Amino acid sequence: MASRTLGWLLLGLGASCLGLASCGEGPAPTSQPPEGEGKMSVEQTDYGKMPDGREVHLFTLTNSGGMRVKLTDYGAITVSVEVPDKDGNVSDVTLGYDTLEGWFGSTSYFGATVGRYANRIAKGKFDLDGTTYTLATNNDENHLHGGIKGFDKCLWDAETVETPDAVGVRFTRTSPDGEEGYPGNLQVTALYTLTRDNAFKVEFTATTDKTTIVNLAHHTYWNLRGPASGDILGHELMLNADKYTPVDAGLIPTGELAPVAGTPMDFTTAKPIGKEIAQVEGGYDHNFVLGGYEPGKVRLAARVTEPTTGRVMEILTCQPGIQFYSGNFLDGSVTGKKGVAYQKHYGFCLETQHYPDSPNKPDWPSVTLKPGETYKHVMIHKFSTAK
Repeated sequence: MASRTLGWLLLGLGASCLGLASCGEGPAPTSQPPEGEGKMSVEQTDYGKMPDGREVHLFTLTNSGGMRVKLTDYGAITVSVEVPDKDGNVSDVTLGYDTLEGWFGSTSYFGATVGRYANRIAKGKFDLDGTTYTLATNNDENHLHGGIKGFDKCLWDAETVETPDAVGVRFTRTSPDGEEGYPGNLQVTALYTLTRDNAFKVEFTATTDKTTIVNLAHHTYWNLRGPASGDILGHELMLNADKYTPVDAGLIPTGELAPVAGTPMDFTTAKPIGKEIAQVEGGYDHNFVLGGYEPGKVRLAARVTEPTTGRVMEILTCQPGIQFYSGNFLDGSVTGKKGVAYQKHYGFCLETQHYPDSPNKPDWPSVTLKPGETYKHVMIHKFSTAK
């Protein structure tokens, strides 16, 4: 690992990830790139139209390190992430669709920006300031990823961003009071940037005019072997988590923070995802309690290594938890990029977040956002190769 690069990321972002606090508008220009470094670019093209005729756009971010990221203003979705392997071969390492129409019909949240509340809320209900709120239920009796029409099904406003060190897109939208049952008009920004040193960075911010709850997440499915390469069970995963939140049959946390030691949930030392997955009923779909949590502190959450390609992805965040999902519900019924039928475990997700059902667990880190406060969530994907 390039320790100096990680140090720069932590120093540059640790002060900006402030939880419920004031925040800026994103990356500010710092210095001009050293002479001879390749130019970065962001390009906007047409991607199609919404059913109501509104234009949808595709944004392509390119750096000089061999990476290219494609984003769309429909759902603030990450369409693809192209990354070099140890031999310099570049491949897309995400699951998704070849056309806009595929994203319209998606129920898998490939590449999505999910909200207002990522993950599950039990029975779609929570109490706030003496009022019981009832949300849309779209996961049996529970609320999942913002409801029937979450943020991933909305057309966002978008503007490109260019600085000496990064290129990206700032997506914004207003979630109106009552949308999917949530209180308050929520002003949301999702800033996606690609840096010169192969970091794909996500920054969420939000403000409200009425006390509400917020838990936004980035939901890309990864397969670091590349397209049409089979399952992800051989990927080696390390999680900076010595506890996790056990769940009931509906995947709602019981409220316990259980130690991972001596269980198949122990990823404190890197191991293949498939090593003990057979011992986990249904596969991994659990929230892990990240170590070193302090509001505003960015630190290492996860590291994934794919042995055959040498690709390495590190995830840093300021959030208290990370949801590890091993693609258990993929069953071959979804045809994705290049006509590939996505089978079970063809991709995995690592979603930095607050814990599922936190509005109903008062002892857990708060997801309440009040007027005058700013929600802030930083997530960094740092790509490199192991020889």
